Amino acid sequence: MEIHIVEISPQAKKALRKVPSYILDKFEGWVKAVENEGLSQIQRIPGYHDESLKGKRSGQRSIRLNKAYRAIYILKNRSEVEFLYVEEVNKHEY
Repeated sequence: MEIHIVEISPQAKKALRKVPSYILDKFEGWVKAVENEGLSQIQRIPGYHDESLKGKRSGQRSIRLNKAYRAIYILKNRSEVEFLYVEEVNKHEY
């Protein structure tokens, strides 16, 4: 069984204090699922839209907590995930 330890950076903890409770619930559900089932299993769940990022965020991954909020994380090693921050995403200008 694959097990991951999930760490949350101080910046992410601060951001999580400001998000709506349903966003926090989804985030906490993701963390518990990763710790219990392993990241590779949870990455298969389409509702989280787990994806690797590109450009200046190369090496980071994100999950969607809803249309407006993303949680950004990195893989520290084979058994640890660290959340760097949770951010509210605005519409991009094209």
